[in-house]
Amino acid sequence: MNESALSRRERLLGGLWGAMVGDALGVPVEFQSRASLDRDPVADLREYGTHRQPRGTWSDDSSLLLCSAESLLGGFDTDDLGRRFVRWYHEAHWTPWGEVFDIGGATREAIANLARGGPAEEAGPRHEYSVGNGSLMRILPLALYSASAATPELLDRAHRASAVTHGHPRAQMACGIYCLVAVRLLNGADPASAYADAAEQARRHYATSPYTDELPHFARLLSGNLRRLGRARIESSGYVLHTLEASLWCLLRADSYRAAVLAAVNLGDDTDTTGTVTGGLAGLRWGLAAVPAEWRQALARRDDVAALFERFAAAVEAAETQ
Repeated sequence: MNESALSRRERLLGGLWGAMVGDALGVPVEFQSRASLDRDPVADLREYGTHRQPRGTWSDDSSLLLCSAESLLGGFDTDDLGRRFVRWYHEAHWTPWGEVFDIGGATREAIANLARGGPAEEAGPRHEYSVGNGSLMRILPLALYSASAATPELLDRAHRASAVTHGHPRAQMACGIYCLVAVRLLNGADPASAYADAAEQARRHYATSPYTDELPHFARLLSGNLRRLGRARIESSGYVLHTLEASLWCLLRADSYRAAVLAAVNLGDDTDTTGTVTGGLAGLRWGLAAVPAEWRQALARRDDVAALFERFAAAVEAAETQ
């Protein structure tokens, strides 16, 4: 299909399903090295592996993305978002098989803070060890819901949503930049244009406190030259900047959803999250039909997920007509 002919709904649903499929592709090989995956690259959904889970299992990445989409059905409310995260961890809400089998350190710390009460936007830790990718992996629904907002409002929402689990300005900025790219892809921009425009907007917006001190960490990403880097220079750990750079790099160099998401997973290390973040962008770019149907159909709780995504798409369309 000609990408320019895709509807916004096809792109939106492509992004959501694309993120979850990327997650499920990465779960069985999480923490495997790049060298080991070069010898035995992922080309299809696998089973068992790292977490001993069945084929089509998604991780905390998708669980928190689903909680985010569900929360946004009632509008943007970070306290409600926080309550759903607590419910996920303590009651296995939006888990594939009724149990939580993976959680990041900062997210665990934030959920403990949320469970004690207090404002959700103050729950996420802000220390130097809290710059992981745990808010980036679940920020896509916020970008889609806020796509018609002006840039300052979009970024403010991204920062506040991030702060529920990751309050460090670097994590907030990564979420903001991802949202800028996602909105442009939703609106039909090609990856190179979406990346260039988002980088320009980010350089302008983040030239003020408290983000100015963080800008040097984003220098390579915001240079506009990410696509030219060789694979050996792209890292794929759980550090939020590594995930954001790797995901954009995979998107910029791919010619299809499948190529982008498999490139992401086969980078190794934090494979589920790199797959999730890349899959969301690639699904927006190439649309729902480009996310292989056999992969979507193999996902755990597929019917429940589909029902939520349809409700979410309708909520986004309603919000854009107000």
